[in-house]
Amino acid sequence: MRIAVVTEAFLPQVNGVTNSVLRLLEFCKAQGHDVLIIAPESEGAPSEYLGYKIKHVPSISMKKLIPMAVPKKYLEPLLEGFAPDVIHLASPIFLGHYVARIARKAGIPTVSVYQTDIAGFARHYGLTIAHNTLKKWVSRIHQASDITLAPSKWACRDLEQSGVKNVRLWKRGVDLVNFTPARRDESLRSNIAGSKEKLIVGYVGRIANEKRIDDLKILDQQKDIQLVIVGDGPAAPRIKRELPGARFVGYQSGTELARYVASFDIFVHTGKHETFCQGIQEALASGVPVIGPDTGGPVDLIEHGITGLLIDTADAHQLLEAVATLRNHSSFDLMQLAARKSVEHRTWDYINSQLISHYQDAIDQLSKERGLVA
Repeated sequence: MRIAVVTEAFLPQVNGVTNSVLRLLEFCKAQGHDVLIIAPESEGAPSEYLGYKIKHVPSISMKKLIPMAVPKKYLEPLLEGFAPDVIHLASPIFLGHYVARIARKAGIPTVSVYQTDIAGFARHYGLTIAHNTLKKWVSRIHQASDITLAPSKWACRDLEQSGVKNVRLWKRGVDLVNFTPARRDESLRSNIAGSKEKLIVGYVGRIANEKRIDDLKILDQQKDIQLVIVGDGPAAPRIKRELPGARFVGYQSGTELARYVASFDIFVHTGKHETFCQGIQEALASGVPVIGPDTGGPVDLIEHGITGLLIDTADAHQLLEAVATLRNHSSFDLMQLAARKSVEHRTWDYINSQLISHYQDAIDQLSKERGLVA
């Protein structure tokens, strides 16, 4: 299959969109699919990945939001020359919308992946007008796609309520080899906490205002809790001031990231605009019970009372009570086992095999619409 992957984020920028695209490319390489990558340019950006060529387009930074790729007219002949069987639109915004229009004109099926609640981010920053405009824009983008894939039931409902048709649930995979309870490291724990009596509560992710990491202040104030923040981002200087007792270990990846996650006693995530939340899934794979917001994607991942707790993480009293509840839970060891078991089936190969099936459905669907298949 010939696949054009059009992504709003790619290396060297590392985030959920990039990670999902990388796993897809690795799968495509193993399965022998031919891929063209279209991605935003940035300093240090690679010219190819796994032998697949990358065509870059310019990008701009939008105030308080993630960088946006800028569409260019040369994309139309580029896509015509590559002649893809299907176009994959990863978290489409401006670039994705432009390519969707090209695809519609050329009769190329498109599968778009809804992954970033950019309208929710705008609302968080008080940009009400931007939120409403972006909400309509995102809806228009996905309405132009033949199939839209959303990572959680909440995200599916959100899109459908905005008028998007043909929305399907497509979750994310997790690396079960890297993220495992076996990565738990007692020497790392000792180094982090300095005391065996301290409960280690960790957060992993981008350090940005919309993640609401400062909601963890109540935990940072507890002498018997060691808060650990793994990641980096624009809000890091402010969050370090807000959480003076926390250990900030910076951006981690691969085995080192897995060691930190498996060494937590409890994982907590405070972002309320998560369409999925890969960090939660990796914590569950590591056998770590999770406390997460009772909104958005985490609702699909956390089984309340079984693999963790769903609460209003912005409520300091609820957050502190949730940590105490898990800490003193008589079956905490069973929760750890249940956490791992809840994601054991969700390998990236399994997830990406589903994606290829969605591609084929989009191809068949468009063929029928054009009267090419009886």
